[in-house]
Amino acid sequence: MNSPLDPSSILQTAFGFWHSKVLLTAVEFGLFTKLGSRRLTGEELGAELQLHPRAIADFFDALVAMKFLGRDGDGAPGKYFNTPEGALFLDETSPRYIGGILIMLNARLFKFWNDLPEALRTGRPQNEVKHGQKGIFEELYADLPKLEQFMGAMTGLSRLNFEAFAEKFDFSKSQTLCDVGGATGLLCTEVAKRHSHLQCVSFDLPPVEAIAKKHIAAAGLEGRVRTAAGDFFQDPLPKADVITMGMILHDWNLEKKKHLIRAAYEALPPGGALVAIEALIDDARRENVQGLLMSLNMLIEFGDAFDYSGADFGQWCGEVGFQRFEVIHLAGPSSAAVAYK
Repeated sequence: MNSPLDPSSILQTAFGFWHSKVLLTAVEFGLFTKLGSRRLTGEELGAELQLHPRAIADFFDALVAMKFLGRDGDGAPGKYFNTPEGALFLDETSPRYIGGILIMLNARLFKFWNDLPEALRTGRPQNEVKHGQKGIFEELYADLPKLEQFMGAMTGLSRLNFEAFAEKFDFSKSQTLCDVGGATGLLCTEVAKRHSHLQCVSFDLPPVEAIAKKHIAAAGLEGRVRTAAGDFFQDPLPKADVITMGMILHDWNLEKKKHLIRAAYEALPPGGALVAIEALIDDARRENVQGLLMSLNMLIEFGDAFDYSGADFGQWCGEVGFQRFEVIHLAGPSSAAVAYK
């Protein structure tokens, strides 16, 4: 006999924003950072976060039930503590902190996603631009401290993918790498740490250069990782055996994507590789939910920008002369799409 149909997955997704807002608020409050390695009662932790007594038990216990906090004992004497994942990924003092992107989700995207229906009907951005303000990149590049903060936010998320790429890609035949839109130089430093024969260059707009230099120096890799400044829509890309673009291509419309692919082709030697690291959508567009949602986020952020599949990437690269393609799975929903010249 067929089992009765169950609406639980529908309801779980429908109420998903409740879960999301609780976690995002906890990160915004710095809960995991304030807790650190301590064990505190709800009253103690609530006082540090300046919470109303009515809110304390529900907020912290919801985080316990969602497995983002641990708790010893029950009721008022129970003591809350960070789970191993919370300590590693949500405490700002951890080198693996990913909370920066969660703070951005809470501060910006949570409210912009409320206008998804309008984005779907108009094809227009629903972010600051809609409200008569500057676009996010325009705003950030005019304010260096804000730009550095944003790049820091992206770092935690990117690190997992860049580490996986540095481990999984075959660099044995390459001597040089150029990361286009290199931001803090993270991809270059992660690759250089693991492959001592490589010389790497992090290429980005002039305001970013000082930020990248600081991060490269902190990693102790100035000897093998340098910076180059330019605009990837105006200037030729630095020549290299491998050219990488980490979460870059999805920010643009098709015409600009193809411009960047052609620019990479011209900067590569025969046998060289262009690598795009993204939450690549699966070719049949049935499985990578995060990739598809990221593409909707590009609609909300930029209107005509979109995410894509490995097959899409292969087709565009083939049009400019690339010969061979592969997809390497990295971490979670992300993969590296590779085109060889």
